[in-house]
Amino acid sequence: MAAFVTNTSDASDTNSAANAALAPGLYIVATPIGNLNDITLRAVDVLTRCDGVACEDTRVTGKLMRHLGLSKPLWRYNDHAEERDRARLVESMATRAVALVSDAGTPLISDPGYRLVNAAREAGVEVQTIPGPCAAIAAITLAGLPSDRFLFAGFLPVKEKARADMLVELSGIDATLVFYESAGRLVKALSAIDVALPGRRVGVARELTKLHEECRVDTPSALMAHYEAKPPKGEIVLLVEPPHETKASAEDVDTLLREALRTEKPSQAAAKVAKATGTDRKALYARAMELRG
Repeated sequence: MAAFVTNTSDASDTNSAANAALAPGLYIVATPIGNLNDITLRAVDVLTRCDGVACEDTRVTGKLMRHLGLSKPLWRYNDHAEERDRARLVESMATRAVALVSDAGTPLISDPGYRLVNAAREAGVEVQTIPGPCAAIAAITLAGLPSDRFLFAGFLPVKEKARADMLVELSGIDATLVFYESAGRLVKALSAIDVALPGRRVGVARELTKLHEECRVDTPSALMAHYEAKPPKGEIVLLVEPPHETKASAEDVDTLLREALRTEKPSQAAAKVAKATGTDRKALYARAMELRG
């Protein structure tokens, strides 16, 4: 049997590297989405050796840093920061290693950061990514909906018309749709999906990686009934299965037209539903005029 020999020289070199300062630049660090133990060894290493951390909320990031036994300067940063503040932060990266984190998950994924990354690149600053947890990916693994193709569309619009327009726009995409949503707007979102994307199963993933993690997959109407009786808490990921290969029924087309006619002219409603269902636009316009009449 071969003997395992520890090379003390190599071990010393490894320890020295671990204790060395990071090279100046911007480090995009993914953090846990719930369970604080879901952080990578590389993320801990960067947070240990960086010169400071740019974060959305110093209280949230401070909790993570205390959990890791670390103490670093925390600089509040979000996409509403003034240009001069962003420029000052980028300028500091010429001599300092700055870690960018969001309150939870991977920065820039429906979170602040892309303006800072763009500014850093334009200034010639070295940018590195330290991947890790992401709520959208975690939800896809739980829901059991097709995952070979998916489209992450961020947060659904708050206003009813904008939300309906987005769903109709995305309805013809042959992929699982992934959205972020707040607990307070979940039932309204499910209702809009039921109208714009009839006949599709929907997944609701919430409290991911936490004690009360939940993922329900059902029809929008069944999910609405459940969450009306038991109002949800926490951050939510919504997933909608791809469109079925069967052509939209006349009843489904009428439902979409009626919804579109609430806010659009017949020609606009016909164009929108034609894009969503593949139905002939002229025929839809004629039907829209009948429904309007």
